[in-house]
Amino acid sequence: MPENSRLRVIAFFAHPDDADLTMGGTAALMARMGHAVKFVSLTSGDAGHQSQGGGALTNRRRLEAQEAARRLGVEEYTVLDNHDGELIPDLHNRHNVIREIRKWNADVVIGMRPNDYHPDHRYTGILVQDAAYMVVVPNVTPDTPPLKKNPIFLYMSDHFQKPYPFRHDIVVGIDDVLETKVHGLDAHVSQIYEWLPWVDGILGDVPDSPEERVQWLMDRQSTSSRVSREQRAGLIKWYGEEKGSQFKHAESFEICEYGHQPTDEEIRRIFPIFDQT
Repeated sequence: MPENSRLRVIAFFAHPDDADLTMGGTAALMARMGHAVKFVSLTSGDAGHQSQGGGALTNRRRLEAQEAARRLGVEEYTVLDNHDGELIPDLHNRHNVIREIRKWNADVVIGMRPNDYHPDHRYTGILVQDAAYMVVVPNVTPDTPPLKKNPIFLYMSDHFQKPYPFRHDIVVGIDDVLETKVHGLDAHVSQIYEWLPWVDGILGDVPDSPEERVQWLMDRQSTSSRVSREQRAGLIKWYGEEKGSQFKHAESFEICEYGHQPTDEEIRRIFPIFDQT
């Protein structure tokens, strides 16, 4: 794909592996389309383990993130130095988010909604929202040139109901890349096979061998990404009745009202949505 026709997509989240879990399949499809995709974790994830922490865990998670990026086709996977569990939506962090968006010259910015069980998730959502207009204001963070146009801002999916449920504006079928998504998640060993199972009380269910672990992870992802009723309606809208009815696995996005409001034509250019009827 010619460089001047590639879309530049950047996703912000709180911890290394957040975006991989929520939109890893879509990221792989975007990369396959030729889009330039960057992931940015606003914390180092240095508290996310039951027996490790600090700098050693930070280094481990950075290496995991780089390997996951390679497997998904993500061009850059940046992990910032904020401590896990201590992210604050202050001016310093807002400026860093603005800089990242500008330096990537983003056409599309994907973030988290500011309502979530984890404070780091909530504050990531607030920081991205607060940057949504400021990225085009020259006198804000003047050490990086402002964008010439406001990007499209989107939210990754979640299951929280208050103040309002997630809206499945864009639904992407990921059947063709579910294995790729799982392969990317498999790189986050400290989280997928250690920390998250420990938190959920199922650490004893994790197999010992790498091959059995991948199959265990595939089974779990097949369940968690199964198409919901709300997603099915979106798949049929974007892919048509015949193809939209066939997908078994999907990822969803909500359009944020603070950025550029995309037309359906723009959405089809951004996302891997083919064979419209």
